[in-house]
Amino acid sequence: MWQGPEAGLALIDQLAGDLAGYHLWHAAKADLLRRLGRNREAATAYRGALACVGSEPERRFLEARLAQVEAS
Repeated sequence: MWQGPEAGLALIDQLAGDLAGYHLWHAAKADLLRRLGRNREAATAYRGALACVGSEPERRFLEARLAQVEAS
């Protein structure tokens, strides 16, 4: 984060092969995209996180974030 969301996004993208089935990878990517104002891409990443998440509290959080970026 100290180098900004664009740098973080580049690092996260490098982990796609290993972590693409992990909901927190999608959620972290979505958050960085949201911070960059790239809401359509963030919504796609939040949907990816929702497809992998197992915990109901995490699901509710991700659904709220998805609604937030879709409304923007």
